Amino acid sequence: MSLIVTGTIGIDTVVTPNGHAERILGGSCTYFAAAASLYGAVRLVAAVGDDFPGEHRAVFEKFPRIDLAGLETRAGSKTFAWGGKYMADMNTRETLFTELGVLAEAPPVVPAVFHDSAFVFLANTHPGVQMGMLEQLPRRRLAVADTMDLWINIARPELTALLERVDGLVLNYDEAELFTGKRNPVTAGRAILAMGPRFVVIKKGEHGALLVHRDGLAALPAYPTEQVIDPTGCGDTFAGGMMGALAGDEGWHAAGWRSGPLEDPGSYENIRRALVHGTVVASFNIEAFSLERLTTLSPEELTLRYQKYVAMTRL
Repeated sequence: MSLIVTGTIGIDTVVTPNGHAERILGGSCTYFAAAASLYGAVRLVAAVGDDFPGEHRAVFEKFPRIDLAGLETRAGSKTFAWGGKYMADMNTRETLFTELGVLAEAPPVVPAVFHDSAFVFLANTHPGVQMGMLEQLPRRRLAVADTMDLWINIARPELTALLERVDGLVLNYDEAELFTGKRNPVTAGRAILAMGPRFVVIKKGEHGALLVHRDGLAALPAYPTEQVIDPTGCGDTFAGGMMGALAGDEGWHAAGWRSGPLEDPGSYENIRRALVHGTVVASFNIEAFSLERLTTLSPEELTLRYQKYVAMTRL
């Protein structure tokens, strides 16, 4: 099955209690695609400027199942750049700077060869841009969007309209409360379901994630990782693992989940199981800056941690 992601590729500067990294590869598309490619092919649609470093482009070559036909390099433009500093608890961060670069320009166009994509992930960007991307993908079977507090504050009508067209929404606990005015995450999730989606995934950082689905509820703990270096991109990695497990060309034979395409990828049981994969992949991402850990992650390591997580959560 074909999986496509649209979003950002950026140059990050990150400060954490455990280290400092300058001008490293980042962006929502980057983390999502790397995680999803662990399960199968993934198509990437994004734009960078002609200042995008060659060494960052080379990182993508370490993930051969990422199709870069939708990556635009724009002459005379600057790549999106972001800087952030994480506090001691690693759950809160301060934005040091944001340089929009290509994000202030027209969004990239989905290549014609990608129009048959069945699984769609609209990574965090303006909901109007997300809607434009969605309309270029008429053969989608499952479409999921990410969002953030900025769009809730300045583009609520566009976000509300988008929710009528997607199957699922991913956002964090604070954003769910901001969007709905409901402090209880289950109540907030149900309020979002009333706007159109079939399911909502509410991320809670080190406390895991909550699935609010039309057909049930599920709460998943985070994997208890000891080495916490950089949480940047963990939400996108989480989503990449989830969508990759649902769409993966080869199924997820090693973990014993499935051996072929899913009849209903958006069902409660399939989303619940896919969230386990998202949780496990994100637990590796947090162990190093940028994609350093994912570039060395082997299928055997991923399978073993998946099995440990399942055993840890089984009653």
